[in-house]
Amino acid sequence: MNQVKAKKFLGQHFLKDLDIARQIALTIPTPKPTSVLEVGPGMGVLTQFLLSNPSIDLTCVELDRESVVYLREHYPNLQLIEGDFLRLDLSTLFPGSFCLTGNYPYNISSQILFKALENKERIPVITGMFQKEVAERVASKPGKKAYGILSVLLQAYYDVEYLFTVHEHVFDPPPKVKSAVIRLTRNSTTSLGCDESMFKTVVKTAFNQRRKTMRNSLRGLC
Repeated sequence: MNQVKAKKFLGQHFLKDLDIARQIALTIPTPKPTSVLEVGPGMGVLTQFLLSNPSIDLTCVELDRESVVYLREHYPNLQLIEGDFLRLDLSTLFPGSFCLTGNYPYNISSQILFKALENKERIPVITGMFQKEVAERVASKPGKKAYGILSVLLQAYYDVEYLFTVHEHVFDPPPKVKSAVIRLTRNSTTSLGCDESMFKTVVKTAFNQRRKTMRNSLRGLC
């Protein structure tokens, strides 16, 4: 079968640098057998290195039909789900904990992180490649320009490491922006000491109205 054609509406940019794919695979800690879910494997550039690790029990989820056909032809023993990650019932798919990884589609990367956050008790580690701007927001510290909703909500439950930047030319087609690989590791927080849904609402309201004072931003919530 020929190479899969990247589809813009799916936010596909296929990684073609094997060394970077190998480095991403190594970001997953495997001191013991670990279940891993790869989102959007495409043509399996990252997948091949995950499969080569005997400590990883890999499952992939891919929405693109053409990529699914390619993967089934080249990796016939791969546990592959044809579907939308955002619609998966992760509690049914994984009765225990699992790590999340991937070269994530740019157009839904924030949604992927929010879904992971909803399943934080079963996802101890999130790694992979994001648009550099998103990665910087996730890893940003208070007081920095990039600090925002993703930073606050994810860092409440995860320790974030910005690992390395990836340039445009290692993708096909090349994106117009740089990418970055990050790792999020679940911290010891089990409770924020407040209503979690209200916490999310307050954070989103405050950062969606940055030019207002905190008091004025939150007035409608009282």
